[in-house]
Amino acid sequence: MTATAARRSDRRISPVFVGILAVTAVTGWATWTGFAEQPGVAVFLFVTAAWIVSLCLHEYAHARTALHSGDISVGSKGYLTLNPLKYTHALLSIVLPVLFVIMGGIGLPGGAVFIERGRIRGRWKHSLISAAGPLTNVVFAVVCTAPFWLDALDGVPTDFRFALAFLALLQVTAAILNFLPVPGLDGYGVIEPWLSYKIKRQVEPFAPFGLLFVFALLWVPSVNHAFFDLIDSILASLGISDVETYCGQDLFRFWQTSDFCSVSS
Repeated sequence: MTATAARRSDRRISPVFVGILAVTAVTGWATWTGFAEQPGVAVFLFVTAAWIVSLCLHEYAHARTALHSGDISVGSKGYLTLNPLKYTHALLSIVLPVLFVIMGGIGLPGGAVFIERGRIRGRWKHSLISAAGPLTNVVFAVVCTAPFWLDALDGVPTDFRFALAFLALLQVTAAILNFLPVPGLDGYGVIEPWLSYKIKRQVEPFAPFGLLFVFALLWVPSVNHAFFDLIDSILASLGISDVETYCGQDLFRFWQTSDFCSVSS
């Protein structure tokens, strides 16, 4: 295989990612048409698959930005194929974020791609690589909320609207949480190049626990309420009510669906 052919293979979209897109499309169609006997199952599969798609795009953004910043090793590692199975930490990248969604309705991508920072010169490039992931969640959130703030919901089935509202909530929470300057999260990666060597050495031992620390903190009632009040305010400014996000999450958790949303719809 020539070097050119190898580079093309390194950047070819993975069949795994295509399969996830197919699941998203099929379950989105089932949610829209009401094809499934249990709409909650369709919503669960649709939101989960779409969430995994956003995780793949999040990590792809990190890798692609690193490639253009000087780390050409990301191609040979498979990071440019959008295949979640190629990530350095599949548990942190896919399993834990999905569990966070199921347990708490929180969108929180984990660390995944390994960037060889020594290949990259310039603090701004390092910051941009870290920011690229959560900025992808911002774009995803804009797409999910567009029908609401464009007032283009005429003809959109109720279940699909609820599912889209919940998916938007996940993207907004992912963007905000990932921009927190906590070791192990992208927000810290943005500011890390600008910190002194001494501070970075002091913080380094805490990096593996940053993600779990944030998730544990969100289980504190006062913190949880303040955080979701902020999220609700942001979504309300984009035309999504807390009732819509609640019903979306209620449908997503089909195993414990209440009667409130069926009455509301």
